[in-house]
Amino acid sequence: MKLLIEHGRVIDPASGRDEAADVAVAAGRIVGIGRLPADFAPSRTIDARGCWVLPGLVDLAARLREPGHEHARMLESEMAAAVAGGVTSLVCPPDTDPVLDEPGLVEMLRTRAEKLHQARVFPQGALTRGLKGEVLTEMGQLTDAGCVAFGQADVPLVNTQVLQRALQYASTFGYAVWLRPQDPWLGAGVAASGPLAMRMGLSGVPAAAETIALHTLFELLCAMPGGERAPRVHVCRLSSAVGAALLRQAKAEGLRVTADVSINSLHLIDHDIGYYDSSARLNPPLRQQRDRAALRAALADGTIDALVSDHTPVEADAKQLPFAEAEPGATGLELLLPLALKWGLETSAAGVMRALGAVTHGPAQVLGGALGTLQASCGRLVEGGVADLCVFDPEARWQVAPGALRSQGKHTPFAGLEMAGRVRCTLVGGHLAHSAR
Repeated sequence: MKLLIEHGRVIDPASGRDEAADVAVAAGRIVGIGRLPADFAPSRTIDARGCWVLPGLVDLAARLREPGHEHARMLESEMAAAVAGGVTSLVCPPDTDPVLDEPGLVEMLRTRAEKLHQARVFPQGALTRGLKGEVLTEMGQLTDAGCVAFGQADVPLVNTQVLQRALQYASTFGYAVWLRPQDPWLGAGVAASGPLAMRMGLSGVPAAAETIALHTLFELLCAMPGGERAPRVHVCRLSSAVGAALLRQAKAEGLRVTADVSINSLHLIDHDIGYYDSSARLNPPLRQQRDRAALRAALADGTIDALVSDHTPVEADAKQLPFAEAEPGATGLELLLPLALKWGLETSAAGVMRALGAVTHGPAQVLGGALGTLQASCGRLVEGGVADLCVFDPEARWQVAPGALRSQGKHTPFAGLEMAGRVRCTLVGGHLAHSAR
């Protein structure tokens, strides 16, 4: 199908493009931006007047709950939530049920996702079998099945010898290791350590739970070969000011490390727990205002490479429990873009272009060669590139109503907040995957 998006403002953070231009799409690719092919005759036209035409978002952390919840049609609902939020590519962590540690499971997930013709799914394989931290998975076979990286999700890898061997093996074959830094013992609490947690009687998680794990990881990396032979490590869901400082130092010393932060940690602090609101029961826990400020600054200056939704749909029964017993997690796919822009407009050092880059080109660069043929155009608007894009109305105003979200996860700490801007339509490979009424 030939499709013309006309009268829109085309914004591409990767190239710095920001101009009024029409975009022509044919055979799943962008065939013209501004100047269209002479023989181009669209079969459908989208009027983007007053809207921004953006690269499709790339989300590095979105749980789809499959395999494991096929009976509830979770994949269908979460993929619908993704494209409704302008997300055209996403990475799902390996902590499914069963765990993504077998090629057959990875292939099944990819096949089911492809049949839906919505967002592209890039599975992250388990680093160890069953995420138990004992035996490494067959990374080669999992890579062949479609895994783009290997990690432990939120499960700490206790045995540092296993971690060292994993990093050595992954670097030998060019695989990326993604880890959320958390000491297994200090990180066992439910809220960030501090006066609030103490007053509320909640078990605390000190920032040291993150920094001890980061120190261990960086020490292991420093002892390994550098340059192109160095392991590629991605730090997931950084949450503290001290953690951001350690990351900045590691990058300055030349370690091949990238990092992301969630929309929750970027906007909220521990006081947003309110009166034991289980919607704010998150992992990592919300920290203090100084941590949020440091994370915002680190994302603005590029120390942190990407902003993620950390989308985790949780059933109502698992949230309607006392705070400490509730399952951590919140829905986020449909909120990622407006919350990214909210941060960009509120932060003088960031702005719209940096905010958009943190959810498009930045995460695409983290994935790098794992994207295969998509590497040159993922998270970008480029002629000849794959037509993954969204049309966004920055003037739309809407209130976050959990019941109206497409995700089956209805719990979010942003419930009731007014959002500025909404996705009008999303194209994935030139296919109209979402169109707002």
